[in-house]
Amino acid sequence: MLTPRHSAILKLLEGQGPQSVTVLADLLEVSGETLRRDVRALADAGAVVRVHGAVGLAGQMGEAPFHRRMRENAGAKQAIARAMALQIADGDSLMLDTGTTTSFLARELSGHRRLTVVTNSSDIARTLATSNGNRVFMAGGELRGDSGAALGASALAFIRAFAVQHAIISAGAVDASGVMDFDLQEAEFARAVLACGTRRVVVTDASKFGRCGFIRVTGFDAVDEIITNVAPPDDVAAALSMAGTRVLLAAAQDNGQ
Repeated sequence: MLTPRHSAILKLLEGQGPQSVTVLADLLEVSGETLRRDVRALADAGAVVRVHGAVGLAGQMGEAPFHRRMRENAGAKQAIARAMALQIADGDSLMLDTGTTTSFLARELSGHRRLTVVTNSSDIARTLATSNGNRVFMAGGELRGDSGAALGASALAFIRAFAVQHAIISAGAVDASGVMDFDLQEAEFARAVLACGTRRVVVTDASKFGRCGFIRVTGFDAVDEIITNVAPPDDVAAALSMAGTRVLLAAAQDNGQ
């Protein structure tokens, strides 16, 4: 029989993906030993799987990291994507980097028509190509196994041949110094995307505020607008205001995600 705490563990794993025992114990405010007993009971029942110190639902442990990230803060990302999609008209041109929020945006754009889309994301390209008269240009190069993104010199050279109305990037981290990332090639690509657009937009959920990325993508002076779901912290808000970067807060989704 499931106890209320067992149900809470399963709900956390379903919403946030595999977690360590320590993280689960902290989230549920119980001791590590108590949490381990719960996990053993759930594993014996076949409800969870334990691999290398992580606990996850059986279907999660083999999934790609990108698919796990798509489930993290999904409601906020969907709201942000919807707010961005409302600002894009049929027939517009846009450039998107790879990221979970930009992938949500591609899904929100599935009803638009005659878009011209430039991207390095195989997920975004599949979502928007061959429908509604859209034209999709996919940057070449070696595809990353974790994200399905084309990166490197050939991808950079390809996108620099385009000039689009909307240049839209996601973010690994955002602090008072600007937009940051954790991967050098992804940071280089995002920086190049911004240089190709008349309107330059960052789409990011509030969990990225205050994170310390170690690779600088850009300062806020190169960003026209940031779309997020919660007002930025005071230091980030002050830096955005000083740079003249607009902040748009996306409305929460009705489904309560």
